[in-house]
Amino acid sequence: MTKVLKCGDLMPGCDFQAKAETEDEILQQAAQHAKEAHGMDVTPELAEKVKAAIRDE
Repeated sequence: MTKVLKCGDLMPGCDFQAKAETEDEILQQAAQHAKEAHGMDVTPELAEKVKAAIRDE
């Protein structure tokens, strides 16, 4: 089952979506997006928020 992360669930107004087969792939995409689009490094706390926002599609 495909997993999806909608950045807007964490950063209102952002329309980025990551889709992948595994949580690890989503986390990699989210880390790259967070750095490039939001200037953020992924802390352990942010990683936990991202994991909680991942949904099955």
